[in-house]
Amino acid sequence: MNITYIINPLLDNAALNKLFSSAWGKPYNVNFQPELEAALCYIGAFDDTKLIGFVKLIGDAGIHAFLLDPSVHADYKRRGIGQELVARAVAVAKERGCEWVHVDFDDHLEPFYQKCGFKPTKAGLLQL
Repeated sequence: MNITYIINPLLDNAALNKLFSSAWGKPYNVNFQPELEAALCYIGAFDDTKLIGFVKLIGDAGIHAFLLDPSVHADYKRRGIGQELVARAVAVAKERGCEWVHVDFDDHLEPFYQKCGFKPTKAGLLQL
């Protein structure tokens, strides 16, 4: 298996919807293009030309970046691809002057994010 990681690759909605459907076990039919345009960066993981992983960073134009949507195709999970995507996103954030990378996650994902170097913090959330 030869996985390549590309920052801001050209990605169409079909490839992203297929990946998200596999990664999250439910159908997706989303127009991702506005999200990609607004991102500080996004990273795709590819097995040859097949998109098998994705993560994006949203920035505040300052020192904060927010990690969103780390997703790995179901057939490729538990191979370190998710951790590598996060590590590369964190490196890009640092290169672009960010001092903090924030992430929100459900309790069952805490071990994954701890392996990626994140520390638990208290935060507030308001559902709209």
